[in-house]
Amino acid sequence: QVQLVESGGGLVQAGASLRLSCVGSGRTFNNYHMGWFRQAPGKEREFVAAITWNVFSTFYAASVKGRFTISRDNAKNTVYLQMHSLEPEDTAVYYCAAGLSRTLFSGSYYSDRRSYDYWGQGTQVTVSS
Repeated sequence: QVQLVESGGGLVQAGASLRLSCVGSGRTFNNYHMGWFRQAPGKEREFVAAITWNVFSTFYAASVKGRFTISRDNAKNTVYLQMHSLEPEDTAVYYCAAGLSRTLFSGSYYSDRRSYDYWGQGTQVTVSS
C-alpha cells in the first residue's frame, strides 16, 4: 500500500513562493492520481489541485488557479505543489492524497476527497501580511 509524507511548508510573507513535496513509500505512484488539499482550523478540508495518473492532466481550485502548479515525477515517487503569489488566505495545513486510478474521470471527480484512498500527515503553510 501507499504511505505519503509531505514537506516544504513554512512561514512566508505575502507574495512569496513555496514548493511543497510529497514522497510516497510502498507501491509506485504509477496508476495513482494525486491531489493536494488544505485545511485551516475550524474549516472544512478543501481541494487545491490534482494530477491524473497517465496523461498528467491537472485541475485546480478557482482560488489558486494561475498561482499554483501541481506536477509529478513517478520515477521519484514524488508529487509537487509549486505555490506563487501566496496570500494570507492560503494559510492552512496542506495534505497530499493518492487514489488508485482505473480510468480518467471528469475534473469534479478529482476535487472530491472521497476519490482518494491514502493521505499524508500534512505540512503547515503560514502566510503573513
